[in-house]
Amino acid sequence: MKTIGILGPKGTHSEEAALWLKNFLREDWRLQICADIFDALNAVKERELDAALVPVENSLEGSINITLDTLARSDTLTIVRELIWPVKNFLMARPLTNTAAVTKIFSHAQPLAQCRKFLRENFPAAEIVATTSTARAAELVAESAENFAAICTERAGKLHGLTVAAKNIQDNPHNATRFFEIHYRPRNAAPVETFDGDKVLIICQIDGSRAGSLCDVLTEFARRNVNMTRIESRPARTILGAYIFFFELETDSGDDALREAIRAVYDKSIWLKNLGVFKTIRSD
Repeated sequence: MKTIGILGPKGTHSEEAALWLKNFLREDWRLQICADIFDALNAVKERELDAALVPVENSLEGSINITLDTLARSDTLTIVRELIWPVKNFLMARPLTNTAAVTKIFSHAQPLAQCRKFLRENFPAAEIVATTSTARAAELVAESAENFAAICTERAGKLHGLTVAAKNIQDNPHNATRFFEIHYRPRNAAPVETFDGDKVLIICQIDGSRAGSLCDVLTEFARRNVNMTRIESRPARTILGAYIFFFELETDSGDDALREAIRAVYDKSIWLKNLGVFKTIRSD
């Protein structure tokens, strides 16, 4: 049975996404709760887990930097699958709570940001308290006898005996989080030469001191009709002003075009890594 690490505790969006994917793929997984994203990825790197399902980007709040940074620093982690997960936030409270009189609302910082308009219009006087996770927010509300509420997943609320006070309260109905399923890949594995998937993610460091160096790299993709769906820069963690770049590419242009483009970018980079070719699954 495959063991997959996820960000805990129980009731997080990560757990909901993993349970949905498990059922969708009809695979026999065992979920392992991890304290944070780094722990989940490091456990895969150390061969303690078979895989990890971790968030990499939210459509409203942007990239999950710890995921990108950990992938950048590892040479044994690879992406095998991407899941697009629609974020549905619920306002949950203890049974018989007078929702109109709620005085304090708990949640993780991201859902609080995703529900600003809802909170401003419906609970302008309530104190907003950030917690370490949405599951922890539900736990705090369940433990209190006060008129408190939590913004969390429906599963997190029900795990702690809460009931739904309002559903789908996110300000943007198109809010979604991207998850990567990460596996271990040996250092001596054969280089990726075929692109049997929807996307490929490469990471490289280029000479930022040379004018036009990034433009030169992007031109290698454009001239071969390789479509880039995302570009992200992160500090190289070497010297101030040095950056690495993540390029997410569609595979529609074909193996030859992708191979040529990546090799050309490799020649113009200080170093380059292929983080994996993967298929995209979208949850309704």
